[in-house]
Amino acid sequence: MIQTLFGSLNEQQEPEKKNLFERMRQAVSRTRDSLGERIDGVLAIGRSVDEAALEELEMSLIAADIGVTTAAEIANNLRERAKRQQIRDGAELKDLLKEQLQSMLDENVRPAKPVRTPPEVIMMVGVNGTGKTTTSGKLAAFYRAQGKTALLCAADTFRAAAIEQLEVWGQRSGVEMIKSRQGGDPSAVLFDALTAAKNRHNDVVIVDTAGRLHTKTGLMAELDKMRRTAQRIIPDAPHEVLLVLDATTGQNGLQQARLFTESAGVTGIVLTKLDGTAKGGIAVAIAREMKLPVLFVGVGEALEDLLPFDSSAFVNSLLAA
Repeated sequence: MIQTLFGSLNEQQEPEKKNLFERMRQAVSRTRDSLGERIDGVLAIGRSVDEAALEELEMSLIAADIGVTTAAEIANNLRERAKRQQIRDGAELKDLLKEQLQSMLDENVRPAKPVRTPPEVIMMVGVNGTGKTTTSGKLAAFYRAQGKTALLCAADTFRAAAIEQLEVWGQRSGVEMIKSRQGGDPSAVLFDALTAAKNRHNDVVIVDTAGRLHTKTGLMAELDKMRRTAQRIIPDAPHEVLLVLDATTGQNGLQQARLFTESAGVTGIVLTKLDGTAKGGIAVAIAREMKLPVLFVGVGEALEDLLPFDSSAFVNSLLAA
């Protein structure tokens, strides 16, 4: 369903596409500015593309948090291209770099998982402080704007503030919420939410889980229990498990992604606080090294500041003049 909604975005009118590009451009401005000084010299029009230029480009990509492995792969691909067919100048190198980055971001885009028995169940996972509860509320607003009926499930029962926070976001987005008392059983709350969603014929249930420290195996086991509970009511649930990562954590986010993918079956990434970092290249590193698609990006505090990720807008914004 998430990918289906993304497909519909491609059919929007040009003014709306332009708005998405402008918002993405603004979001990655800090990354673009930090890259600019380094990369402009490498990609300068008129400069020959030699080994020194490629090495400088590789270091510039690493500085943007694209990661050593991914940056080396990009540089090697461009190096091979230069051997087979001369890269004439920095302008051509820039175009090839854009192609490389977008190809890596698009590699793991997949068809929507069919929802045989509604509602669609989306579990939000991630460590505390990444913006997971806030993102859950914004995602509910996103679906509501798409004409879908959403229900929020406050399954983070370990932290009373999380329940209250999600309730505020639910009120702001006009989406109802199922909750329990602090310290209640998260799986029991999930059971109640999915039962209610089926009775109300909701299209989607967004489940805010506790901020799990990825080193705590007991908490990861709770996530697995919630998955089994969901499948008792919706056999193919959860349809998506979205890992919320803070873009400002950089390469540490990759380690979170690895551990959560192993333990929670993550299907996609939501990258928050993209507007607050000069190292937004982490989106490329995650997509390439973890084989996971970036599905949404958080670009601010407002209700509408959760954007569906558009690889073309991201890359063109990142490398814009």
